[in-house]
Formats: sequence, C-alpha cells, structure tokens
Amino acid sequence: MYETTVLTMPPDYEGEVVATLISKRTGSRRAVLYLHGFTDYFFQDHLADHYLARGIDFYALDLRKYGRSLLPHQTRGLVRSVTEYFPEIDEAVRLIRRDHDELTLNAHSTGGLIAPLWADRVRGRGLVQGLVLNSPFFDLNVSRPVRLAADLLKTPLSYVTRPIPLGSSDVYGRSLHRDHDGEWHYDLELKPLGGFPVHATWLAAIRRAQRRLHAGLQVDAPVLVLTSGKGLRVRDFVPEARSADVVLDPEHMARWATSIGPHVTCVRVDGGVHDLVLSSEPVRKQVFAELDRWMDAYVG
Repeated sequence: MYETTVLTMPPDYEGEVVATLISKRTGSRRAVLYLHGFTDYFFQDHLADHYLARGIDFYALDLRKYGRSLLPHQTRGLVRSVTEYFPEIDEAVRLIRRDHDELTLNAHSTGGLIAPLWADRVRGRGLVQGLVLNSPFFDLNVSRPVRLAADLLKTPLSYVTRPIPLGSSDVYGRSLHRDHDGEWHYDLELKPLGGFPVHATWLAAIRRAQRRLHAGLQVDAPVLVLTSGKGLRVRDFVPEARSADVVLDPEHMARWATSIGPHVTCVRVDGGVHDLVLSSEPVRKQVFAELDRWMDAYVG
C-alpha cells in the first residue's frame, strides 16, 4: 500500500495550492523520487515495484494542479513559471532525505525539463545523486510557425489563461489506455485521452525553461537521458503509434542532453513510446535493463 502525504504550499494567483507525495518504502537508505509530465499523474505501479525490488524506496510527487493535487478552483496544469514547482520538490526532498542517504530523481516529459533546472539550482548541496530523464521535454515538437509564435509570447499576453487553439489529438492516449488500443488502466479524468488545454501562460513558461536549459546547466550529478528510437507525427491513430514517440521528437532530446551538465548518458530505445515504461513488455524490459545498468555504474 502507498502512503500519501499532502504538502500544503503557499497560495498562488488562483488560491489554495497543494502537492501530493506518494510513497512505498522498505526501510532502505536509498530512494527515488518520480516527477510526472503534462496531462499526467503517478499511476505506474510497475515502475515503483521495479525500484522496490532493487531495494530502493519509491516516492512520487503529484505536482500542483495535477492528479491527486488538483483542486476544484484550479486550471489544470497552469503555471506562470516552472520554478513554481520548486517549493514542493524542495519539501518532498527534505522529507525523503530525513531517512535516506541517496536520492535519484526519475522524471518524465515536462517533469524531465523541470528536474534538471531544479537540480542545477541546488547543485553543490549533495541533495541528489542521479537523474533519470524519460523522454524529457527539451524542445517543442511543432511546426516552425507555431514555434515562432511561442517564442513571441510576452507579458501580458503570456498571462492569458484561455486555451490556445492548437487542436488536440488523442493518438497517444488511445495507444496507452486499455479501453482503446493500449494495455494500461488509469483515470481518464486525471489523464484525458486528448490531453489538457494548452494556455499561453503555460507555453511561455515552458519556452523560458527550455531556453534556460539550451543555454547550458551545470548539474553536478550523473544524468541518464532515455528516449524512443524514433518520433512519429500523426493526427489519427495508426498501429505504429504503439512503438514510437508521438508526443515529442527524440532528436531534440538527444541534441540538448549534453546541455544538462558534464556527466550525461543518452540511450535510444527502439520501439519505445513517449513514456518509455509504458511501452510494450519487451521494450520496457530493455528500458529497465538500461536503467539498472546505469544505476549500478553511476549511483550508489
């Protein structure tokens, strides 16, 4: 059974804010903290079980305005800066480090953008011993006109909270959920097939964070970047969507991986989907094998 701890954060421009720390522990002195992506929350029990089988206590953080932390008055996923997540990560890490000597951050997609920025901020303090980034959101996977428009977002336009009419696709959701073309069960209220609406505020925050990463960080812990072997851009579901990243471009991840710090390993996994641990069983076995090999070599 998981334990749940609600972290009360200072109110923001929408009012009350909480984050939720989920944990399953065996009494180890080693721990991992999982950070999810956009339109997401923690539900990957098999990921927790994998770490626990290695003797590593597992924690996951449902960030503000997502999953178990979403409050009725809040706009899903809305932040004006990714630094708004830092206080709940700080608090989660403080709680974890009371009982653990070693901590690895395992972050997916947008979480994979937030995690290295946070780790760069706390470098030199020994708080984190490794980062595992699963298909990190290092760049926009959009057409050139949309990219240029995103880079022109400035205050006060970037504080417009109405959704941007980018259109939505349910291809990725359909490829995952067992009620459609996938094998996984999760709450479609918390993780809708077509994703959350994208707001100018959020997009401007993401682009600022990406530019900060592109300029170069100095994360002082070893980093593993895991990506799919290929990307695929489609508007309607095709069987190939179950063996490619249909959300982001793995080439972007590989290109910007070395901007994180001096010690980065990048591994491409053929047949992987955007969340690599939700890939087909043979592929996710390879993902876990790569993860284990890297942790044995560089963490602990």
